[in-house]
Amino acid sequence: MADEKPKENEGEKKQSSQKPILFIGLAVFNLVVVIGVAYMLYSWKKHEEAQTTIQDVVEGEHAEQEHDKLEEEELLGLSVPLETFLVNLAGVRGGRLLKVTMSLEVDGVDVQNEVEKRKAEIRDTILILLSSKSFDQVSSRDGKDFLREEVRDTLNSFLTKGKVKSVLFTEFFYN
Repeated sequence: MADEKPKENEGEKKQSSQKPILFIGLAVFNLVVVIGVAYMLYSWKKHEEAQTTIQDVVEGEHAEQEHDKLEEEELLGLSVPLETFLVNLAGVRGGRLLKVTMSLEVDGVDVQNEVEKRKAEIRDTILILLSSKSFDQVSSRDGKDFLREEVRDTLNSFLTKGKVKSVLFTEFFYN
């Protein structure tokens, strides 16, 4: 009997020394599981946020198109095409002709409407201006640039709702 008591004490000592190790092991295991679940939830949420829906793509495309359209209008302005002008150049006995088609770049819808309403007056002014030019005045690059500025300044002198930003020649032919 005396021999049996020490064996029971040794068994109790082994169990009591294993309990803290078991608790520490379970605590570490639980901590790893909690961290793993938290990481999985975090990654899933990030992945879900990164996913774009078709609606997001469509809305983004529409916004981009509107932005591009506004940006293009700001850069180019509004354009008002004019009919072709055919005039005899001044000072030439052989009858040199000038054929010009142009477009007016205006700075707003109001002036665009004014140009449309006053097209006859604008055409008359441009015809008189073109027919007063000689071949030498319109045949060089500088001459064309000066003519462009002269048309713009002349039209701006009587337009009331805005300005012509530039004159664009879409056809320029002389013989």
